[in-house]
Amino acid sequence: MKIEKMTAAHLDGVCKIENDCFVHPWSRESLESELQNDNSLFYVAAEDDKVIGYIGMNFVLDEGYIYNVAVSEDFRKRGVGSALIRTLVTYCKKNSFSFLTLEVRQGNAPARSLYESFGFIKVGERKNYYSEPTENAVLMTLYF
Repeated sequence: MKIEKMTAAHLDGVCKIENDCFVHPWSRESLESELQNDNSLFYVAAEDDKVIGYIGMNFVLDEGYIYNVAVSEDFRKRGVGSALIRTLVTYCKKNSFSFLTLEVRQGNAPARSLYESFGFIKVGERKNYYSEPTENAVLMTLYF
C-alpha cells in the first residue's frame, strides 16, 4: 500500500469510494475544486495503482478540519484507515497545527474507536447532523 497526495488522476477512484461509502457523496466537481484549494489537503491510499481509500481536510491557520475518511469495503480492517489518519496527523504535527477535528456518526463505533486510538477525544455533539438515517454527530478533536 502506498499513501500519496491526491491528484486529478485519482478522482475516478475517490469518486467510486465516495459513492460506495456515503449516502450523500461529494460530486466529482467538488472533489476537483478541492484539488485547487490551497487550504485543502487530500491523501489517497493505493494498491497496484488502484485507489483503496482516501482522507481529506481543510485548514485555517493552525486548525485542521477533516472532511472525510473512507476505505473501500474490500480493504477495511487492513490498516488503510490508520495509515491515512497517521499521514494526516504527521502532516499536522510537522506544520505546528493546534488541533485536528472531525464529525463521526454516533453509531459508528469502529470509526470512533479508530480515532480514539490516535488520541482524538469527544468534545461535543451535533444533534441530528446526519440523515438517512437521522443520527447525531460526535465531534472529536486531537490536540497537539
